Amino acid sequence: MISPASIQEVMQRADIVEVVGQFLRLKKRGANYIGNCPFHNEKTPSFTVSGAKGLFKCFGCGKGGNVVTFVQEHEKLTYPESIRWLAGYYKIKLEETERTPEQQQQQLAEESLRILNEYAAQYFHDTLLNDEEGQAIGGSYFKHRGFTAQTIEKFKLGYNPESGEVFYRTAIQKGYSDALLEKAGFVKPSQRGGHYDVYRGRVIFPIQSMTGRVLGFGARILKTNDKAPKYINTPENELYNKSRVLYGMYQSRSSISKNDECFLVEGYTDVISLHQGGVDNVVASSGTSLTEGQLRLIGQLTHNLTILYDGDAAGVKAALRGLDMALGQSFNVKLVLLPENEDPDSFIQKNGAEGFHEYVKQHKQDIINFRMEVGMKEVGDDPVRKSKLVNEIAESVARINKAEDFALQDYYIREAARRLQVDENKLVTLVNKYIRDRVDQERRNDYKPSASVPEQPIIPQEEPLPSYTPKINPSAQQEWELVRVLLEHGSKAFEGYANTADMIHQNVDPDLIEDEMARRMYDEYYAEMTRIGTPPEHNYFTNHIDADILSSLSSLQVRADISPNWKKHYGIDTINGALNYIHEVESSLAYFELKKIKYVQTEVMNRLMVEKDDLRIAALQKKHKELKTAEAEIVKKMGTVIIKQLKPNHG
Repeated sequence: MISPASIQEVMQRADIVEVVGQFLRLKKRGANYIGNCPFHNEKTPSFTVSGAKGLFKCFGCGKGGNVVTFVQEHEKLTYPESIRWLAGYYKIKLEETERTPEQQQQQLAEESLRILNEYAAQYFHDTLLNDEEGQAIGGSYFKHRGFTAQTIEKFKLGYNPESGEVFYRTAIQKGYSDALLEKAGFVKPSQRGGHYDVYRGRVIFPIQSMTGRVLGFGARILKTNDKAPKYINTPENELYNKSRVLYGMYQSRSSISKNDECFLVEGYTDVISLHQGGVDNVVASSGTSLTEGQLRLIGQLTHNLTILYDGDAAGVKAALRGLDMALGQSFNVKLVLLPENEDPDSFIQKNGAEGFHEYVKQHKQDIINFRMEVGMKEVGDDPVRKSKLVNEIAESVARINKAEDFALQDYYIREAARRLQVDENKLVTLVNKYIRDRVDQERRNDYKPSASVPEQPIIPQEEPLPSYTPKINPSAQQEWELVRVLLEHGSKAFEGYANTADMIHQNVDPDLIEDEMARRMYDEYYAEMTRIGTPPEHNYFTNHIDADILSSLSSLQVRADISPNWKKHYGIDTINGALNYIHEVESSLAYFELKKIKYVQTEVMNRLMVEKDDLRIAALQKKHKELKTAEAEIVKKMGTVIIKQLKPNHG
C-alpha cells in the first residue's frame, strides 16, 4: 500500500499540462490548453486542460478528472499503478506499507502480464549484451544492420538463445507460471512434454506504449528456415492489441508533436535506422494495415501523416491500405515512394538525414492524385477496370470531411473527372452515394436500442459554450453554480462574515440543494471546513480519490474560454475584475432566495385553494403579495438573467 504522504507528494509535484503533453499535442488557448481528445475520435479539438485547476475536461465525450484520472484512463491502470507511474516520471521515491500475502497475490494477478513483459524485455536485452551467444549472434546481426550501442539501448533490443527452453526455465525459476508464459506468447507446450521457447534463436524488438510500458514483442528469426515465419509477434491479450499499437511511438512521440508530422513505415528496423540517422518522428505499423486505434494514437500528436514505403509493387499496395480511413479522420495524407530496391533503412544509411529530408521534399505526393496516377497505368483501355477505379476514387473522395475540407473535396472531384474522363456531375452523384452509404452504416453501427443519448445543443464551433456531463444534472445548474462559487471563492473575504464560505453557510438552506452529488460535495466541503477550522484548499477536491467527484468537478471548473463576442452573439454579459466573485456569490444566493420564495408561494397558493375563512384568505393574499414584491426586488437587483437562467425547479 502506498502511504498517504507519498500520494500527496505525487499530487503536489505532478503538473497536469506537462503529463498530458506527453501524450497529446496541446495548444495554448486563453488560460487553458486544448487538444484532440484521446478517448474518442474527433476532428475539432474539444479536450481542455486547466493547469491552474489541475483538471482536464473533454466537451465532446464528457470525460474529465485530474492528472491521476488521466493516466488511469489513457494507460488503463489502477489508481495505485497510476500513482506509481507518476512517481516514476517525477523520480519520486514512494513509501509503501508492508503488504499481506493476500494483497501481494492480488497485485500479482492484476499486474502479472505487465511485470512478466518487463522482466522478459530486460532478460532479452541483458542476453544480447552480456551472453556469449547473444553477443556472437544477436550482436553480430545488429552490428551488420549498422546499429550503435546507443541505438540498441534506446530501443531495448534483445536476443533469445537458440536453446529450446532456456528462457522458459529461467522464468519458471523466477516464479512465473506456465499458464502466464503461454498467455504472454513466450512459450508453447512441447509434444515431448514440458514447454519450449517460441522466440528461440531470434532477435527481439520490444513494443512499447506511448509511456514506455512493454506491451508485447516482435521476434525476427536469423537462420534460414522455410518452415518458420520470419517474424513472430505477441498474441492478443489484455496488454497487447496490434491494432492499437505502433512501434516506436514511445521514442518518437515528442518529435512527432514538435515537428507536427509523423512518418509511417512498415518495419521495426526502418524505425530504428531512421532514428539513428536523425529522423525521429517515425513509427511503424509492423506490416498491418492502418487501423482506427493506430490513427487515434497519431492524431493525438499530429494530423500530418506521410506514408513512407518501398518503391516496389507490394510497397505501393501497403501504402494504399489505410488511405480511406486516414482521410476520414481528417489527416493530411502524403506518400513518398523511395527509389527502386531501396527501403527506409538502406536509404537513410546511404543518404543521411539531410539527403532524406531533401528527397522527401521533392517526392512527397498527394495520395489521391497518386492513386489516380497508379490506377490509370493499370487500367489501360479496359472499361471494367476503369469503372472499378472510378468507384475507388469516388469512395476515397467521399471519406474527406466536407464540412471541414469542402474546397479540397470539390478540387478532387474536378481533378478526378478530368483525369478519368468522366462526367463531373455523375462523379458528384457517385461521391454523394458513398457518403450516404457510410453515414447509414455508421448509424447502424452506433444504434443501441437500450441506450438513451440526450440531445446536445448546437453551439457555434468557434465559440464553444461550457457543457455539463451526465453527472451534472442540467436542471440543477444553479445548485452546481453554488458549489463552484464555494470551491473557487470560499476562502475570500466577504464583508460582515469570516469569509465567503461562512456567508454562504449562514444564508443558504442546504435542503434546497436537490441534486444528490451537488449536496454531497456541499456537505463534504463544510465537514472538512469544520474539521480544519478554515475553508479547505482547492486541491482537497482536485486530489480526491472519488472518480464521480472528479468527473463532476472537471465539468464544473474546466470551462471553454469566454469569447469577447458572447455579448454580441448571445446577449450574455461577462464581468471582469478582482471583485467579480462578489457578484457571483450574490447571484447564487439570489437564486436560492427566489427558490425559497417559490416554495412558500406554492404553499400559500395551495392553502388559498382550500381556505374558507375570509380573514385567513385575506392574510394569505397579503402574504402572497409580499412574496411577489420580494421576488421583484431580487430580480430588479440581480437582473432578468435570474429569471431566464436561474429558474427554480418548483413554482
